[in-house]
Amino acid sequence: MAEMECQSSKMSVTEETSTTRKECGKRGRKPGRKTSAEKLDIKAKLERSRQSARECRARKKLRYQYLEELVADREKAVVALRAELERLIQWSRQMSENDIPNNNDQLLKEIGILKQE
Repeated sequence: MAEMECQSSKMSVTEETSTTRKECGKRGRKPGRKTSAEKLDIKAKLERSRQSARECRARKKLRYQYLEELVADREKAVVALRAELERLIQWSRQMSENDIPNNNDQLLKEIGILKQE
């Protein structure tokens, strides 16, 4: 009796697997043939892709403009700091030669030693 139950359960398992398998045949869509709905989906996808590319290029352009402005501002700051450094070096040379600059008060006010009135 136990043998019979075991055989019947094996048969039911083999029957289930054979019925659930897909058979390879002529059923389904043919490759390469698109329905009109699929063609519309492809066109819509292409248009979304084009729009996304346009937006990406616009963002990239804005990013480069921002970076160029940032670089220009930093270059102006560097030029101003170099001019100030050169002025302070000259002032230092004059002080080390015991030659007091004519605009001594102005220089001291600029660097913050003297308070502006």
